[in-house]
Amino acid sequence: MHDLEFDHVHVDNAEETRRARELIWAADNVELTTVGIDIGSSTSHLMFARVHLHRLSTALSSRFVVVERKILWQSPILLTPYADEVTIDAQALAAFIARCYADAGIARAAVDTGAVILTGEALKRRNARAIAELFAQDGGKFVCASAGHHMECQMAAHGSGAVKLSARQGTAILNVDIGGGTTKLALVRAGAIAATVAIAVGGRLMVEEAGRGLTRIDGPAWEIARDLGIALAPGKLLAPDERRRLASRMAGLVVAMMRREPPDALAARLLVTDPWPDALCDVPIDAVTFSGGVAEYLYGRERGRFDDLGFDLAHALRHALADHRIGATVWDPGQGIRATVIGAAQFSVQLSGNTIAVSDPARLPLNNLPVLACAFDLGADVDPEAVAAAVGNALARADAHDGDGPVALAFPWTGDPLHRRLHAVASGICAALPRTLGARLPLVLLIDGDVGLSLGRIIQHEIAPGADVIAVDGVQLKQFDYVDIGRVIEVTNVVPVIIKSLLFN
Repeated sequence: MHDLEFDHVHVDNAEETRRARELIWAADNVELTTVGIDIGSSTSHLMFARVHLHRLSTALSSRFVVVERKILWQSPILLTPYADEVTIDAQALAAFIARCYADAGIARAAVDTGAVILTGEALKRRNARAIAELFAQDGGKFVCASAGHHMECQMAAHGSGAVKLSARQGTAILNVDIGGGTTKLALVRAGAIAATVAIAVGGRLMVEEAGRGLTRIDGPAWEIARDLGIALAPGKLLAPDERRRLASRMAGLVVAMMRREPPDALAARLLVTDPWPDALCDVPIDAVTFSGGVAEYLYGRERGRFDDLGFDLAHALRHALADHRIGATVWDPGQGIRATVIGAAQFSVQLSGNTIAVSDPARLPLNNLPVLACAFDLGADVDPEAVAAAVGNALARADAHDGDGPVALAFPWTGDPLHRRLHAVASGICAALPRTLGARLPLVLLIDGDVGLSLGRIIQHEIAPGADVIAVDGVQLKQFDYVDIGRVIEVTNVVPVIIKSLLFN
């Protein structure tokens, strides 16, 4: 009565039912354990997190999206160790990281992916590259990213929660991240970052230890002291009035940047980016948010002193806020000193790829390509020069240069896939990246739309014959993503695409 001509099983007990459910769940869900390591000029710390991704549908080309992010363990905040004034103590830092893994009870092999980010003045230290390479032994699991100033501004705005807050409230927010060596500002309008600037003002530009006087004086500290007529020297003890004047001048520089005023002579020397664009200097601001180590003092979460000017700088800024020199309400976005490491610890993965163009499959796989998010004006008539300018702007935001290495351009496609429109976009992209094409570096296009194959063929056959092009459809990215592209699966002509996105609270 029950005989069948094919093999089959009965799920008729609790164990088999559980295993069947696990198989069904695993087909549409992925969980990753991640780590973020933030090495700054003042502090270093790390965080472990778990990211849960779920498939939107059961189709082969469906995207996985992040549905849950959970912090597993956070390290103590470590004052970044120095062997001397210009050299980070790599051995002490490595020992700290090893202790963190042990204390968290997480083996290195259990970590699926992660990021190591050097920020602020730490990038200038003599052995910054060696510090990043401490973690390169884990290969593709880690994104070792030296964050440029524009990139760090945006990471701070996302990681603090200011971008999400701006999007939710539909407001214009100025996020001010004050670290040990630099202050990073980002103007966010309705969840989109409109502009970023950074200035070399921070709470740990000088260190004065009890009984030893000044033991560290960074370059910007010399500039600020000279402007005030204060003589600095190793071993000197700062007089209370000198400390107050230094903190007050630094706070004044930050306030002027927040007010988007033209930089004075000192500010012009300390700027590490271009000043605010003129078009944004008069844009009304609904609220100001703070992040970074000094923010912990501003929001009353920290009261200790750490032999630097962090407390004094926060005190001076509090007076400026009380005197209404800022002219906007102060909101707490939720994250202060840990903003960057929260972003670094929480990665997303998308799995996609069905309409692709790959000129040289032998060049795959590619790992840890930085993503440049572009916004093209895709009207009825696409202007190739405008496309080229948008690519150039994306390079500048990421502190990258054409020809430095392979990059991935990410952009949405809207409108009809007419040949003239596709050709204009392809022409603009190629015009912006002549060195990349000339060096036959991979040109990777990641498109939220169904034009990857057509766009890739136009570049390969009409605009830049011989170019190494990889065009993939159906992926959604943002700035600061890093992408891995696997080998082509011959039968289905699909490439596995893993987007390691810096996710932010």
